[in-house]
Amino acid sequence: MVLLLQAAPRPAMAQAQVQLQCNGTLLEARGSAELRREASRFGFSLGVEAEADTADQALESLQVRLGAVRQELKSLGVEELEVSSPNTWERSRSGRRPPVWVATLQISGKLALRQLQPLVRRVGGLPGVRLSPVSTEARPEEDRASRQQLLRAAYQDALQQARDLAGVIGLKDVRPIQVQVEGGGRPVTLRAMAAEAAPAFDPAELPAPVDRLGLQAWFCAR
Repeated sequence: MVLLLQAAPRPAMAQAQVQLQCNGTLLEARGSAELRREASRFGFSLGVEAEADTADQALESLQVRLGAVRQELKSLGVEELEVSSPNTWERSRSGRRPPVWVATLQISGKLALRQLQPLVRRVGGLPGVRLSPVSTEARPEEDRASRQQLLRAAYQDALQQARDLAGVIGLKDVRPIQVQVEGGGRPVTLRAMAAEAAPAFDPAELPAPVDRLGLQAWFCAR
């Protein structure tokens, strides 16, 4: 019987439980797998900044810049648009010049792959906009199938390790008794170019999203 766990128990407790179920030699193996998927869109984040002599003026300027950014993003077909609340602070300047007030906020959303170049040129070129890394994303409706494929591959990896080890020590029968699934990682990020220096940006050159999964497995060998 295989016991499948999602949350990691305390190592000592898990070890004690496993030993009670094994009437042979306890083997432990770590399996891993990754799957390169086809990108369907990308997620972006950017900062918008404005400065002025007073906090109110900085916020007013920020609001104008936000309007311009929002208009461009909507024309690109943005999805899941999120705008943070603004933040203000005083920024000191060199020499005897008085400090200025700075207002900033963050914007994030999702765009179709074909909109990568327009994002860099049209949005990244707006005053006060700072582009952050973009990340490719696969179709969410395929996530479950991807996870099942990763689970099978990671388990087979751990099972083969256990069988190899059992063969080295002269054992043949390898029976799984516990599996603990670990988290994976996604997405792969790429920093977008500065708009003023960007040549044609081909979205096909972005790193594809990669799903990863690891698991810890215990086997009883005899």
